[in-house]
Amino acid sequence: MKISSAVARYVDHVSVERQYSVATSRAYESDLAAFTAFAADRGIDAVTEVDLELLRDWLWQSSQSGLGHATIARRSASVRGWSAWLARNGHIPVDTAARLRSPKTGRSLPHVVQRAQMDALLDGLSEKAGTGDPVALRDSALIELLYASGLRVSELCGLDVDDVDLDRLTVRVLGKGSKERVVPFGVPAHSALVDYLRQARPALLATSTTPSHAVFLGARGGRLNPRSVYNTVSRLLAGIPGGTSGGPHTLRHTAATHLLDGGADLRTVQELLGHASLGTTQIYTHVSMERLKESYRTAHPRA
Repeated sequence: MKISSAVARYVDHVSVERQYSVATSRAYESDLAAFTAFAADRGIDAVTEVDLELLRDWLWQSSQSGLGHATIARRSASVRGWSAWLARNGHIPVDTAARLRSPKTGRSLPHVVQRAQMDALLDGLSEKAGTGDPVALRDSALIELLYASGLRVSELCGLDVDDVDLDRLTVRVLGKGSKERVVPFGVPAHSALVDYLRQARPALLATSTTPSHAVFLGARGGRLNPRSVYNTVSRLLAGIPGGTSGGPHTLRHTAATHLLDGGADLRTVQELLGHASLGTTQIYTHVSMERLKESYRTAHPRA
């Protein structure tokens, strides 16, 4: 079997049978396409010709080209998954990548928006929403909900009107691995959502000829997409006092860290964020500790 054909079939397998997210499937496809090109440059186009040395050379070249540790680790994981699938399905006699080591990555702490910055951002959005502009009302509700609930951008964009329970102050979301969870939000987010749903959403929907059940709509009345949300959040974060950078995931990090700062336990935050592993959530305890140390160094006379 040719490498290109095997890659295409494997990408179908992870996206359809394993039901990996679109983003994850695309990452696998991109990584394996890069490997296919690397192998082709060396005159190798059959899966049976791929050996451990070729895979190691590919990762080494990736590191020499300036790719980050996380990208190389992902490439290693992609090709190991592909090789294991080939072996399981009898396309190669043994799992070629079984002994391929993934490089260790230095894990950096996620960026978090300070409380004062977050308050300034939300106050500014509320003031603009007071003008009645539909997009301003939408952006206010969008940021309030992201910060209140710690949703992933894909979860936010996937919300339908029926997923929002304004009486119980919860949203029902479909997370990674098609796992459903119910996430609470607070009174300020509730107020912003009510204003948006009653005043702005009908106005945005009127600009489209196609009906939509999506909560958050774009200027043309269609479902808001992740890239639009990223651009909106990135622009807003860059414009606040003491400006910062980042997109929707920065607000997810911020929500988790502020919850821990306020006394929430780790299991609660894990449930809220929809993390499969508690270890993933534990990164935020390190963020909180670093913030505590910084406050101590700033405030204590003997620090």
